[in-house]
Amino acid sequence: MISANPLLWNSNRTRLRLDHAGEPEPRGVQILGADPRAMAEAARLNVEQGAQIIDINMGCPARKVCGTLAGAALLRDEALVGCILEAVVGAVAVPVTLKIRTGWDLNHRNGVAIARIAEGAGIRALTVHGRTRACGYSGPVDYASIRAIRQAVSIPVIANGDIDGPEKARWVLEQTGADAVMIGRAARGQPWIFREIAHLLATGERLPPPTPIEIGGWVAEHLDSLHTFYGPTAGVRIARKHLAWYSQPWREGVAFRARVNAVEQAREQHRLARAFFERLAHEERLAA
Repeated sequence: MISANPLLWNSNRTRLRLDHAGEPEPRGVQILGADPRAMAEAARLNVEQGAQIIDINMGCPARKVCGTLAGAALLRDEALVGCILEAVVGAVAVPVTLKIRTGWDLNHRNGVAIARIAEGAGIRALTVHGRTRACGYSGPVDYASIRAIRQAVSIPVIANGDIDGPEKARWVLEQTGADAVMIGRAARGQPWIFREIAHLLATGERLPPPTPIEIGGWVAEHLDSLHTFYGPTAGVRIARKHLAWYSQPWREGVAFRARVNAVEQAREQHRLARAFFERLAHEERLAA
């Protein structure tokens, strides 16, 4: 996600996000802002840098984002929504998609109206998080509203919100009629959730869970990528949250996190992670 504010484009964080070297296709970049011209310019910049899909953020509930009238705050101004969408779609030749919520709050759920505006502006696909901005990430997901939006437009609709496993993904697709699902928080610490969902949808069967050795190998690759991309200092610090998510399912993870969070060296971070998953694999063999 990249802000449309040009004053932020020279920050180190944004420069890294504009670097798409080695990324698999299609490369999608989400832009955030509230000014049509700035959003159009941000879309053009990112396409020049290699983005193949531009996604517009009108779903973020964060206070600092909504405080700038961006993200989910835009749902309160349907005319401005239309202006932004038309400006961005007209600025680039690549597909433009949109992410929204069902509305600002439970008394102002205008997701269907926004979806129709999006379709009319040339948006190619729409992702709907089934909560209002006021709900944040708590409370039940309103899958009925996603279904109503799906029925109101002909463009693809992607369902999002509390989809945490293959069976839930299949259920949400059935309940909403959506064309696809989007996974967010549930992928933290278990990025293999995507292959598990794809396998269940394709075969009706669940894949066996990955072994600790498999997970350890993936974690090692992830750490290598983080350390290389962000550098040894920032990479180690950013990796801590990922290691916390990876280790969350196991009781032994508490002690592991206490040790690894104190580490400042990439090599030592690698060593501790490798030892953690090797120990889990050993305990699994003993229990078999």
